[in-house]
Amino acid sequence: MFRLFSGMLLIAPLSVSAAAQVAPIPASTFNASRPTSLDTLTNSTVIELVRAGLGSESIIAKINASNGTYDTSTDALIRMKQAGVQDGVIAAMLQRSTTPVLTNAVADNSSANPLTPHAPGIYVLDNRASPKMIRIDATLANQTKSSNMLGYALTSGILKMKMKAVIPNPQARVLTADVRPIFYFYFTQTGPLANMSQFGSAFSAMASSPNEFSLVRLDQKKDRRETSVGSFGMFSGAKSGISDKARVSFTYDDVAPGVFKVTPSANLLPGQYGFLHSVTPGSGARIFDFAVL
Repeated sequence: MFRLFSGMLLIAPLSVSAAAQVAPIPASTFNASRPTSLDTLTNSTVIELVRAGLGSESIIAKINASNGTYDTSTDALIRMKQAGVQDGVIAAMLQRSTTPVLTNAVADNSSANPLTPHAPGIYVLDNRASPKMIRIDATLANQTKSSNMLGYALTSGILKMKMKAVIPNPQARVLTADVRPIFYFYFTQTGPLANMSQFGSAFSAMASSPNEFSLVRLDQKKDRRETSVGSFGMFSGAKSGISDKARVSFTYDDVAPGVFKVTPSANLLPGQYGFLHSVTPGSGARIFDFAVL
């Protein structure tokens, strides 16, 4: 009888302990620890993060994801440097002081407001009854052809042989009736949109300015479009790049960090056009093509 009673004493505490482990935890316990708003960083909080031993990459990520009120005066920057704040962190503070964080940002690619978040890319503004932006997708010109080979051969190289990039289809998908259309270039952005497809990833090098592009008029053929991307002559040698005849000048203005407004310098004649990034020999060119009606 004593042995049975002892066994019951041993089992009872174990049962109570198991019940305590599976007891439900009130939901308020979790909800109380959830932040209700973004932190607001200052010079002092950044210095505290540095002194706590956080690395520059972690602090910069925190700066980009948070609201901040920073003193960026010369004296304040000197004090930040003396406190051991790295240059990259200070640069992120300077940029964030002029660029508000995008809280719960969602790209609205059709919005006519250039300050509304857009996915990286090139857009043309459609100013008709309901203004909107139209994204111009890149077309791959993965084929090149030579022209004037006969003239080159008959003149022993005096006449140049031209190399042309071939763009499939005789007509661009994006059409505009504006003779001087307005374009917006959205490059890589900070904040919540930074994890989207990067605009420069479609090229051999990261693009960061419209100045790295050429606006060209394309020669329209029956089943394709073409543009000269190089030439070769016996005396002139080999040249690569867009010909001056096909190049169209344009101007651009900064709208916001990573956002540029691009406008042709003169009215465009009806025809096929495209923004071409730097041409790399041996690789296909990507052209953001459009047509003026």
